[in-house]
Amino acid sequence: MKEIQIDVIQGKGSYYDLGLLEGTHHRDTPLYENHRKRRKRSLRSYETKMNEAKAYYDRFGPGIWDELRGLADGLGWTLEETVHEYSGYQAEWKKSGCSAMMQDGFYARNYDYHPKTYEGRFLLWKPEDGYASVGFGTRMIGRMDGMNEKGLVIGYHFVNRRRQTDGFICCAIARFVLDTCATTEEAIDVISRVPHRQAFNYSVYDREGKGAIVEASGRGVHVTRGAALGCANHFDYMTEENRHHLVESKERMAHIDEQIGRSLTPYEAYERFNQKEYGIFKEDYKNSAGTLHTVVYVPETLQVLIGAGRNAKPLSLSFSNWLNDSPFLVKKIKGTFATDETFPFEEPLRF
Repeated sequence: MKEIQIDVIQGKGSYYDLGLLEGTHHRDTPLYENHRKRRKRSLRSYETKMNEAKAYYDRFGPGIWDELRGLADGLGWTLEETVHEYSGYQAEWKKSGCSAMMQDGFYARNYDYHPKTYEGRFLLWKPEDGYASVGFGTRMIGRMDGMNEKGLVIGYHFVNRRRQTDGFICCAIARFVLDTCATTEEAIDVISRVPHRQAFNYSVYDREGKGAIVEASGRGVHVTRGAALGCANHFDYMTEENRHHLVESKERMAHIDEQIGRSLTPYEAYERFNQKEYGIFKEDYKNSAGTLHTVVYVPETLQVLIGAGRNAKPLSLSFSNWLNDSPFLVKKIKGTFATDETFPFEEPLRF
């Protein structure tokens, strides 16, 4: 068994100031040392062209480029080094899981991946020139999932990393959506126009109860709309993009389908995703298929239920209260996992 503590990081201010806060905080953590060691491999794996990256940020998330500038100053890195490592443009992403369900005014999600990839950062973030959001962070400026002040929620689901094209990885795209979109239709528009590095599903839900599953890759986009939807790690329409081994994803999707249409409260949905008996929560951590966090977002009230590890008592957060300057006093989210794998934000990795 492994016990961890996820950092809760809160920031309000200009994009540059928020980036500076991130970099200063990150520089003194074990995660920073692991990222610093990873740099040699990153430099061999892909190349980021600054002019191209800047042009895309100007189009899809102009303020976030200033956050990268602040991040660079906080780390003591050059902007070129920071963009290469953290912008999400042309970067690499390994296979992962993830399950989601949206209906009846809530969006429930499990984030499944290998512990060595997890950054252990939960952010409440309010930039002066973009929408404020709450959610789990990765690659510094990216988001694994989140909800913004307009009640728009997004999460992503890995499908395939073969046949990569020039573009952005999933966590950067999720951040573009959270910072600039107020509705599901606006999110669909951004996801349809942004260049995609790899094949991912994006599950989206808004305050009006409008949901969508966006199948996206460098070769096309397909949108399924609905008020009650579930999502796992395969495409239902652009099937030529799928991996060959889909048994686990389809089995998980069948368990999600069992819950769709039931009259569930947000707390009941959290239990269905966080308790192993319902077949959605996974513990195959060594094969990048273990649930790292469970979260339920409620767009109408901006409530969030958060848990790390199986059978975790949900922590309830009012993002609305935080936006109105009521402090969120929790500094750490504790979790226990049925694994001995290393979590890089608490321990050094071998490279």
